[in-house]
Amino acid sequence: MISIPAGRVTLSDRRTQRRWSVEVEAYQIAAFAVTQAEYALITGARPSAARGDRLPVESVSWWDAIRYCNARSQREGLRPAYRLDSENGEDVGWVDSADGYRLPTEAEWEYACRAGTTGPRYGPLDEIAWYRDNSGGRPHEVGGRQPNAWGLYDMLGNVWDWCWDVYDAEVYGSYRVLRGGGWFDEHWSCRASVRRRSHPTFTVDDVGFRVARSGRT
Repeated sequence: MISIPAGRVTLSDRRTQRRWSVEVEAYQIAAFAVTQAEYALITGARPSAARGDRLPVESVSWWDAIRYCNARSQREGLRPAYRLDSENGEDVGWVDSADGYRLPTEAEWEYACRAGTTGPRYGPLDEIAWYRDNSGGRPHEVGGRQPNAWGLYDMLGNVWDWCWDVYDAEVYGSYRVLRGGGWFDEHWSCRASVRRRSHPTFTVDDVGFRVARSGRT
Protein backbone atom coordinates (compact mmCIF):
# COMPACT_ATOMS: atom_id res chain seq x y z
CA MET A 1 0.00 0.00 0.00
CA ILE A 2 1.28 3.46 -0.96
CA SER A 3 0.42 6.48 1.20
CA ILE A 4 -1.02 9.32 -0.87
CA PRO A 5 -1.05 12.91 0.42
CA ALA A 6 -4.17 15.05 0.51
CA GLY A 7 -4.79 17.29 -2.47
CA ARG A 8 -7.19 18.36 -5.19
CA VAL A 9 -7.99 16.85 -8.57
CA THR A 10 -10.15 18.05 -11.45
CA LEU A 11 -12.24 15.39 -13.16
CA SER A 12 -13.97 15.64 -16.54
CA ASP A 13 -16.53 13.76 -18.57
CA ARG A 14 -16.34 13.87 -22.36
CA ARG A 15 -19.94 12.74 -22.80
CA THR A 16 -21.43 15.64 -20.84
CA GLN A 17 -18.54 18.12 -21.28
CA ARG A 18 -18.61 18.60 -17.51
CA ARG A 19 -15.60 19.37 -15.29
CA TRP A 20 -15.54 19.33 -11.50
CA SER A 21 -12.91 19.61 -8.76
CA VAL A 22 -12.68 17.28 -5.75
CA GLU A 23 -10.74 17.67 -2.51
CA VAL A 24 -9.00 14.38 -1.71
CA GLU A 25 -8.05 13.47 1.85
CA ALA A 26 -4.91 11.47 2.59
CA TYR A 27 -5.39 7.75 1.90
CA GLN A 28 -3.58 4.59 0.84
CA ILE A 29 -3.84 2.75 -2.45
CA ALA A 30 -2.27 -0.50 -3.61
CA ALA A 31 0.82 -0.28 -5.80
CA PHE A 32 -0.59 -3.10 -7.93
CA ALA A 33 -3.96 -4.41 -9.03
CA VAL A 34 -5.16 -7.38 -6.99
CA THR A 35 -3.50 -10.49 -8.40
CA GLN A 36 -5.06 -13.87 -9.00
CA ALA A 37 -3.05 -15.38 -6.13
CA GLU A 38 -4.24 -12.66 -3.74
CA TYR A 39 -7.84 -13.07 -4.83
CA ALA A 40 -7.70 -16.86 -4.47
CA LEU A 41 -6.16 -16.60 -1.01
CA ILE A 42 -9.10 -14.54 0.25
CA THR A 43 -12.01 -16.00 -1.73
CA GLY A 44 -10.85 -19.44 -2.82
CA ALA A 45 -11.93 -18.55 -6.36
CA ARG A 46 -10.02 -18.17 -9.62
CA PRO A 47 -12.47 -16.51 -12.03
CA SER A 48 -9.96 -15.13 -14.54
CA ALA A 49 -9.91 -16.09 -18.21
CA ALA A 50 -6.10 -15.98 -18.33
CA ARG A 51 -4.33 -17.92 -15.60
CA GLY A 52 -1.27 -16.97 -13.56
CA ASP A 53 -0.67 -16.09 -9.92
CA ARG A 54 0.98 -12.74 -10.75
CA LEU A 55 -1.56 -11.79 -13.41
CA PRO A 56 -4.21 -9.31 -12.32
CA VAL A 57 -7.48 -10.93 -11.38
CA GLU A 58 -10.12 -10.18 -14.02
CA SER A 59 -13.61 -11.34 -14.90
CA VAL A 60 -14.68 -9.97 -11.51
CA SER A 61 -17.71 -7.77 -10.96
CA TRP A 62 -17.91 -4.64 -8.85
CA TRP A 63 -19.86 -6.71 -6.36
CA ASP A 64 -17.08 -9.34 -6.30
CA ALA A 65 -14.57 -6.58 -5.56
CA ILE A 66 -16.69 -5.26 -2.69
CA ARG A 67 -16.95 -8.70 -1.11
CA TYR A 68 -13.22 -9.25 -1.51
CA CYS A 69 -12.50 -5.99 0.30
CA ASN A 70 -14.65 -6.96 3.27
CA ALA A 71 -13.29 -10.50 3.41
CA ARG A 72 -9.69 -9.30 3.32
CA SER A 73 -10.41 -6.75 6.03
CA GLN A 74 -11.89 -9.43 8.27
CA ARG A 75 -8.93 -11.74 7.63
CA GLU A 76 -6.50 -9.00 8.70
CA GLY A 77 -8.47 -7.90 11.75
CA LEU A 78 -9.66 -4.62 10.23
CA ARG A 79 -13.14 -3.13 10.33
CA PRO A 80 -14.89 -3.82 6.99
CA ALA A 81 -15.49 -0.70 4.94
CA TYR A 82 -18.82 -1.83 3.50
CA ARG A 83 -22.24 -2.63 4.91
CA LEU A 84 -23.81 -5.19 2.61
CA ASP A 85 -27.60 -4.90 2.64
CA SER A 86 -28.25 -6.98 -0.47
CA GLU A 87 -26.46 -8.70 -3.32
CA ASN A 88 -27.78 -6.63 -6.21
CA GLY A 89 -24.99 -4.06 -6.06
CA GLU A 90 -27.38 -1.24 -5.22
CA ASP A 91 -27.66 -1.44 -1.43
CA VAL A 92 -24.07 -1.26 -0.29
CA GLY A 93 -23.13 1.34 2.32
CA TRP A 94 -19.64 2.75 2.85
CA VAL A 95 -18.66 2.92 6.53
CA ASP A 96 -16.58 6.12 6.56
CA SER A 97 -14.93 5.40 9.91
CA ALA A 98 -13.74 1.90 8.95
CA ASP A 99 -10.03 1.15 8.53
CA GLY A 100 -10.56 -1.80 6.21
CA TYR A 101 -9.95 -2.26 2.52
CA ARG A 102 -12.21 -0.63 -0.05
CA LEU A 103 -12.32 0.48 -3.66
CA PRO A 104 -10.88 3.91 -4.41
CA THR A 105 -13.25 6.68 -5.34
CA GLU A 106 -12.75 7.81 -8.90
CA ALA A 107 -11.30 11.10 -7.62
CA GLU A 108 -8.77 9.13 -5.53
CA TRP A 109 -8.04 6.93 -8.52
CA GLU A 110 -7.35 9.80 -10.92
CA TYR A 111 -5.37 11.77 -8.32
CA ALA A 112 -3.20 8.69 -7.70
CA CYS A 113 -2.84 7.96 -11.41
CA ARG A 114 -1.67 11.47 -12.23
CA ALA A 115 0.83 11.58 -9.34
CA GLY A 116 1.27 15.31 -9.75
CA THR A 117 1.22 15.35 -13.56
CA THR A 118 -1.30 17.31 -15.63
CA GLY A 119 -1.14 15.61 -19.04
CA PRO A 120 -3.17 12.66 -20.32
CA ARG A 121 -0.57 10.14 -19.06
CA TYR A 122 2.19 10.01 -16.47
CA GLY A 123 4.76 8.78 -19.02
CA PRO A 124 5.21 7.40 -22.56
CA LEU A 125 2.41 4.88 -23.08
CA ASP A 126 4.59 2.00 -24.31
CA GLU A 127 6.75 2.33 -21.19
CA ILE A 128 3.96 2.49 -18.60
CA ALA A 129 1.06 0.41 -19.97
CA TRP A 130 0.00 -2.81 -21.62
CA TYR A 131 -2.57 -1.91 -24.29
CA ARG A 132 -3.69 -3.16 -27.70
CA ASP A 133 -0.51 -2.24 -29.57
CA ASN A 134 1.92 -4.01 -27.22
CA SER A 135 -0.03 -6.53 -25.11
CA GLY A 136 -0.09 -9.38 -27.60
CA GLY A 137 -3.82 -9.73 -26.96
CA ARG A 138 -3.52 -10.78 -23.31
CA PRO A 139 -3.01 -9.40 -19.79
CA HIS A 140 0.47 -9.35 -18.27
CA GLU A 141 1.89 -9.83 -14.80
CA VAL A 142 1.49 -6.79 -12.56
CA GLY A 143 4.46 -4.45 -12.28
CA GLY A 144 5.92 -5.18 -15.69
CA ARG A 145 5.81 -1.56 -16.88
CA GLN A 146 7.27 1.58 -15.33
CA PRO A 147 5.45 3.03 -12.28
CA ASN A 148 4.34 6.61 -11.88
CA ALA A 149 6.13 9.08 -9.61
CA TRP A 150 4.28 7.76 -6.54
CA GLY A 151 5.28 4.14 -7.15
CA LEU A 152 1.97 2.91 -8.59
CA TYR A 153 2.06 0.36 -11.39
CA ASP A 154 -0.38 -0.30 -14.23
CA MET A 155 -2.64 2.62 -13.43
CA LEU A 156 -3.11 2.73 -17.19
CA GLY A 157 -3.53 -0.41 -19.27
CA ASN A 158 -3.50 -4.14 -18.39
CA VAL A 159 -6.94 -4.17 -16.70
CA TRP A 160 -9.55 -1.52 -15.96
CA ASP A 161 -10.06 -0.73 -12.27
CA TRP A 162 -13.47 -0.71 -10.64
CA CYS A 163 -14.08 2.42 -8.55
CA TRP A 164 -16.61 3.00 -5.79
CA ASP A 165 -18.64 5.71 -7.52
CA VAL A 166 -21.97 5.52 -9.33
CA TYR A 167 -21.37 6.85 -12.86
CA ASP A 168 -24.58 8.82 -13.48
CA ALA A 169 -27.58 7.63 -11.47
CA GLU A 170 -30.15 9.64 -13.45
CA VAL A 171 -29.08 8.18 -16.79
CA TYR A 172 -27.45 4.83 -15.97
CA GLY A 173 -28.93 3.84 -12.62
CA SER A 174 -26.57 1.72 -10.53
CA TYR A 175 -23.76 1.57 -13.12
CA ARG A 176 -20.34 2.04 -11.51
CA VAL A 177 -17.21 3.79 -12.72
CA LEU A 178 -14.28 2.01 -14.38
CA ARG A 179 -10.91 3.68 -14.87
CA GLY A 180 -7.54 3.14 -16.54
CA GLY A 181 -7.98 1.21 -19.78
CA GLY A 182 -7.03 -2.41 -20.41
CA TRP A 183 -4.86 -4.70 -22.51
CA PHE A 184 -7.41 -4.77 -25.35
CA ASP A 185 -7.93 -0.99 -25.56
CA GLU A 186 -6.68 1.50 -28.10
CA HIS A 187 -4.28 4.19 -26.91
CA TRP A 188 -7.02 6.81 -26.54
CA SER A 189 -8.70 4.78 -23.77
CA CYS A 190 -5.51 4.65 -21.71
CA ARG A 191 -5.58 8.18 -20.31
CA ALA A 192 -5.91 9.47 -16.76
CA SER A 193 -9.20 11.24 -17.46
CA VAL A 194 -11.09 8.50 -19.34
CA ARG A 195 -14.26 7.29 -17.63
CA ARG A 196 -16.10 4.07 -18.46
CA ARG A 197 -19.18 2.59 -16.82
CA SER A 198 -20.82 -0.78 -16.34
CA HIS A 199 -23.41 -2.59 -14.26
CA PRO A 200 -22.06 -3.76 -10.88
CA THR A 201 -22.67 -7.41 -11.85
CA PHE A 202 -20.75 -7.11 -15.15
CA THR A 203 -17.64 -9.24 -15.71
CA VAL A 204 -15.18 -9.31 -18.61
CA ASP A 205 -11.57 -10.38 -19.12
CA ASP A 206 -10.05 -6.89 -19.02
CA VAL A 207 -11.65 -5.57 -15.82
CA GLY A 208 -10.11 -5.99 -12.38
CA PHE A 209 -9.53 -3.73 -9.36
CA ARG A 210 -7.07 -2.43 -6.80
CA VAL A 211 -7.75 -1.70 -3.17
CA ALA A 212 -7.50 1.44 -1.06
CA ARG A 213 -7.76 2.33 2.62
CA SER A 214 -8.74 5.55 4.32
CA GLY A 215 -6.11 7.59 6.14
CA ARG A 216 -2.35 7.07 6.34
CA THR A 217 -0.09 4.87 8.45
